[in-house]
Amino acid sequence: MRIEDTDRERSRPEYVAAVLEDLRWLGLDWSEGPEVDGPHAPYAQSERTAIYAEYYRRLDQAGRIYPCFCTPAELALSRKAQRAAGKPPRYAGTCARLNEAERQARYARGLQPTLRFQVPAGQVVEFTDLIRGPQRFASEDIGDFVIRRADGGPQFFFVNAVDDALMGITHVLRGEDHLTNTPRQLLLLQALQLPAPKYGHMSLIVGSDGGPLSKREGDLSIRELRAAGYLPEALLNYLARLGHRYEQDAWMTPAELAAGFATAQMGRAPARYDEAQLLHWQAEAVRYAPPERLWAWMGETVHARIPPPHRDDFVVTVQPNIHFPADAEFWAQRLFSEELPISEDSRTVLAAAGSAFFKHVLAAYAEHGAVYQPFVDHLKQQTGAKGKHLFMPIRVASTGSMQGLELPMLFSILGHETVIQRIRAITGVEAE
Repeated sequence: MRIEDTDRERSRPEYVAAVLEDLRWLGLDWSEGPEVDGPHAPYAQSERTAIYAEYYRRLDQAGRIYPCFCTPAELALSRKAQRAAGKPPRYAGTCARLNEAERQARYARGLQPTLRFQVPAGQVVEFTDLIRGPQRFASEDIGDFVIRRADGGPQFFFVNAVDDALMGITHVLRGEDHLTNTPRQLLLLQALQLPAPKYGHMSLIVGSDGGPLSKREGDLSIRELRAAGYLPEALLNYLARLGHRYEQDAWMTPAELAAGFATAQMGRAPARYDEAQLLHWQAEAVRYAPPERLWAWMGETVHARIPPPHRDDFVVTVQPNIHFPADAEFWAQRLFSEELPISEDSRTVLAAAGSAFFKHVLAAYAEHGAVYQPFVDHLKQQTGAKGKHLFMPIRVASTGSMQGLELPMLFSILGHETVIQRIRAITGVEAE
């Protein structure tokens, strides 16, 4: 784990703390890095400036860098002219041609230069991308590039290349928008005589329409998804499949996801965000979660509603029917509240079943109670009802809701007296 905090305006201690917390919540722990330590400390790039200064010095001694005094406006004008001429925009090498007297004159005027790496002419940078295969870049198309800003801050691809080599990084997987940075980093590492990792560039995640992600469609932080009730295993199962194919499209533990990951299984086309798939893996995460974990996840509102003797039964009963803590709150209210709100659709179901049906329900329940199959057989024989015409009215009369808990589990958790009282109260029917 390395903290890349060289951008002073965007790097704050609270942001770093949030990243570490989010990764730990996902179960993505690190063997070396902040709060763990190891042989390659320090792990914040803001604490490694002396290391970078040494490698700037080495490049200077080798004659591979020079100060650049061009202003942003001058650079923009140069790029505009190159595009107009049908050429790829790259630095024209203006300041590389300055002699020492011209450089000193600019320093004397108070100009603060950037530092550029001088790309050798007539070379081809080649590497095999772990995802995209063979890549080839002509040095003339790259142009001399900035490795230190005018304020003295290092450019990220310089410090990342140095740190990757010094920290023994063997593989770098990153977004395809960094593909053009790779030949620059390879040139730097070659000039510094440092080892290069293997690079792979992943497709970016886009919205379902192929456009950029928005807050409305998938552009959410880990913190926001966690607050919404998503379980970390759901996010891992979903994210591991974005742009990557597994041999089996079934629920996997984090260890299984890691074992089945292979760069050869990664696609080159943009990965599209699909909310339905994310919800599918959330349902699977809830399904496979142990009861103790689900109980803690359900939260204090649910805890306050459930009588302690019913805790375990409640979790097992609602587990197949919930995706989020709000769903558990709904069922806690429906199962353990004195008053049950009834929608117009639910009232329609009750009216369609009729009072005669519920008299038979009460009679069958009085005789068989929660012994489910005899109760259902009796009711079918007496009413001729079956399927949803049999189960739905009983569910509505017991919970006030058309949403489904299985009746055997519902009867078990409500108890004999509560079932009878609710059916009588909601339907106004008394047993004969």
